[in-house]
Formats: sequence, C-alpha cells, structure tokens
Amino acid sequence: MPKVFTSETQKIGELGENIAVRFLVKHGFSILDRNYTKKWGEIDIIAEKDKKLYFIEVKSVSRETLNTFIPKSYNDSDDRYEHRPEDNMHPWKLKRLSRTIQTYLLSPPSLKLRRAGKKIEEMEWQVDLLVVFLDIKNKKAKIKVVSDIIL
Repeated sequence: MPKVFTSETQKIGELGENIAVRFLVKHGFSILDRNYTKKWGEIDIIAEKDKKLYFIEVKSVSRETLNTFIPKSYNDSDDRYEHRPEDNMHPWKLKRLSRTIQTYLLSPPSLKLRRAGKKIEEMEWQVDLLVVFLDIKNKKAKIKVVSDIIL
C-alpha cells in the first residue's frame, strides 16, 4: 500500500523524493524500492547501479522554508544562516538507518534483483544523501548529492 502524505511538510518531502527518483533514473540508476519501512526506520530510496546497491536518504526543503533557513551556500556572506538540510542527519537517525539497511540486506532480494540474477549478499552497497532544494513557485529544483555517508 502506498504511503499517504497529508501534512505540508510530508507533501514537500514526497515531491522531493519524486524529483530525486527522476534524477537517479536519469543518471542510470534502477529504482528497486521506495519508502522501505520497518518499525525502527525507513529508507527513502533503494537503487542499484553497476552491481552496487545505494540506500538513499532524501532531505527536501522548499524555497518558502529557505526564507527562514537559507543554506550557507546560498548566502555565504551572511554567517547568520548556517542551517543545511543535511544537518538533520543526526546520530540517532544514522543508527536507525543502519538498522533498517541491515534488515533489508538480510531479507529476501527484491523481484528486480532476482530477475537480474543478482545475489544481495554479494553486492557492495553505500549510503547517499540527496538534498533537494525546491522552488515550487517557479517549478525548479536543485539537487545536492552527498555520497558514501559513513554510518
């Protein structure tokens, strides 16, 4: 059953995830799963490329939110604004993500992997973060990729 997003924040997150999926597909990734959820955590996107698994966390922020929290890269001259969406990757979030990834790795492989004849236990994997900056009014998005996060 697909996840239902009701709050404005959840809708921004869903839009950011959809944009992230399009970005990944455009760059040659095969999407295996989205919103893989267990009681102890969730993985936003699970993708595969070049025989490697990618567990991808997506952080989305809209331009309206940026009026209060402007990432330093948008305004380097003003030290007041230091909030970056990737700063929300707290140690407890990384721990939950790690546990959820381990659960995924121990579960039966996805149908897409089975069809491709790939064994999940033999695949390399990494964790990436995609930060999606949304300008909803102008229908534009900017994506920042933080590769190979250490859990």
